[in-house]
Amino acid sequence: MSVLQGIGMTSQRTRVRMIERLREQGIRDERVLAAMSAVPRHIFVEPALAHRAYEDTALPLILGQTISQPYVVARSMELLMAGRASLGKALEVGAGCGYQASILVQLAQQTFAVERIRPLLDRARENLRQLKLGQIRLKHADGNWGLPEAAPFDTIVVAAASSHVPPSLQEQLAPGGRLVLPLGGGDTQVLVLVERTADGFTETRFDAVRFVPLLPGVE
Repeated sequence: MSVLQGIGMTSQRTRVRMIERLREQGIRDERVLAAMSAVPRHIFVEPALAHRAYEDTALPLILGQTISQPYVVARSMELLMAGRASLGKALEVGAGCGYQASILVQLAQQTFAVERIRPLLDRARENLRQLKLGQIRLKHADGNWGLPEAAPFDTIVVAAASSHVPPSLQEQLAPGGRLVLPLGGGDTQVLVLVERTADGFTETRFDAVRFVPLLPGVE
């Protein structure tokens, strides 16, 4: 059986249970659920943790990083998709192992992702190559600065927590664009949706979350 299909605790049946759990947790957008269902999360986690890939929890990666909890990924995508046909031109800040980018590429017309840690970026590139879901442009860069050469973006999703919304990311939002990120530190982080309107920016706060910090520079 293909490694992408999985066996036992990484099987399609286990993936279906994850989707059923997301529905029970309130995820309603069938486009988001279909995108989550299409991705074999077990190929993105460390091999020793593959049997836990479809649990609703963040899992450790190399160099102190994590792969995001499935519910948080689905919740972020649903907030970004609400009332829209697609995510348009999308940027992920903090590509990590490539898991969330593999969801984004199914919901967006163009997908870009930046990652500050080179070994993680290399792993993301290899993981995404296996899936052949579509082209994702990856760059080794400091996510605090976004990706100005490809801006503006209809959608920006940040996979690391910041004490504030980085001004560069706000500036790279297209009119009507949306940005979702965790704000705060430690145990006081909250998922925030930022929208660019004709009058400026609005912020709406949602679920409590826990992410690694958004750090400057590259490694």
